[in-house]
Amino acid sequence: MKAHWAKSSSTILYTPEEIRTLTPVRKNVEKRSEMPDLRDVFLCHAWDDRKETAKELYDLLNSKGVTVWFSEKDVSLGSTLLREIDKGLSKSRIGIVLVTPAFLNRISGEGIAEKELSALLARDLLVPIVHNTTFENLRDVSPLLGSRSGLSTSEDTMSIIAEKIAELTTIS
Repeated sequence: MKAHWAKSSSTILYTPEEIRTLTPVRKNVEKRSEMPDLRDVFLCHAWDDRKETAKELYDLLNSKGVTVWFSEKDVSLGSTLLREIDKGLSKSRIGIVLVTPAFLNRISGEGIAEKELSALLARDLLVPIVHNTTFENLRDVSPLLGSRSGLSTSEDTMSIIAEKIAELTTIS
């Protein structure tokens, strides 16, 4: 089905579950659209994914006109990582969490991905993207994040997921 926030020319289709999951996020995107200088998306990912899967998603989102806070691009040498992440979280319309096997390993510890996830879970601005794992595996490690549905590369390509995120965050 087509999302109510999609342009009439859009060919992107969503499952009913995706519509239910993304509708409250879209409402928050609309509320936050009045705020100046916000990025569209904060990309939370495991450190191990930064040069491959997370970079691929970052590039796809950028190619679709989505502004992305991505640690690989936005944290300069010598800056305090946690402070930069904090600023990135506060200056983004939504957060996407790239859930991979590496991410599942990282959040079971007390790393930075776990801190980002905690901050994102506190607000209704979060979209999990599951890649090379399942929501069931996610629920085993993070019941709070796993209780949310989201998008999965087992159902759509990463490119289609990037298009869905672009539609979700674009205010006409």
